[in-house]
Amino acid sequence: MTTTTTSNPVRRFDLPRVFAVLFNPRAVFAEMTSESRATWLTPMLILSVTAILAVLTAGYLNTRAAAMGEISLPQDWQYWTPEMQDNYMQAQQATQGPVFMYVMPLISSLTKLWLGWFVFAGLLHLGSTLSGGRGSMLGSLNTVGWANLPYAIRDILRVAYMFLAQHSITSPSLSGFASGPGFAFNMLAGVDIFLFWVILLLTIGLSNTDGLTKGKSLVIVALIMLLILSIGAGVVTLAAKLSGAGL
Repeated sequence: MTTTTTSNPVRRFDLPRVFAVLFNPRAVFAEMTSESRATWLTPMLILSVTAILAVLTAGYLNTRAAAMGEISLPQDWQYWTPEMQDNYMQAQQATQGPVFMYVMPLISSLTKLWLGWFVFAGLLHLGSTLSGGRGSMLGSLNTVGWANLPYAIRDILRVAYMFLAQHSITSPSLSGFASGPGFAFNMLAGVDIFLFWVILLLTIGLSNTDGLTKGKSLVIVALIMLLILSIGAGVVTLAAKLSGAGL
């Protein structure tokens, strides 16, 4: 006598879950609590593709603008000192080749995406464990990967905007409210409605997969997000100062 067992098929690329996690996240993350496999590949590949599209679009428009003698000036350019303006113009002229327009931005964008995903997942697992959560590192990797999907929508909207406006975005997200280039500008560049969407999904995911209360999950997610944004803004600001870009 033989017995047969049936199980849900494992999808290597789970498109139905992509739409479900955006519009019905509680059901998706509840389903993920019973899974013991890596499902993060689908969202991370989608995020990689949209990030590449955004970089290629910005590179194309910047290259075309440079060929026509057009240079996008930063916000509050008129308040910069002559030395800062000269340094910026020299830097722009030295970075108009394909390596600076395409290769380096692609490497930077994908490194930020994949390294940020892994670091955030590690911090999330650490914070959850210290708070009494019973999740795993694999669960955190899955949760962060899927919860980051709103950023793919942001990339698509940015690509559409750049094509319609025919120029790259110089002040992304809320950075336009900063008084000038610097830490606040770089910090606000990562703050928009999609960030809060991601925080909401992370809170729901952590609460479901690790068995924490929603309040405790929100505090953990918010603190880690603030830490990541602060470190990222600090690194970009420091790199700009060291490169002599005048920030």
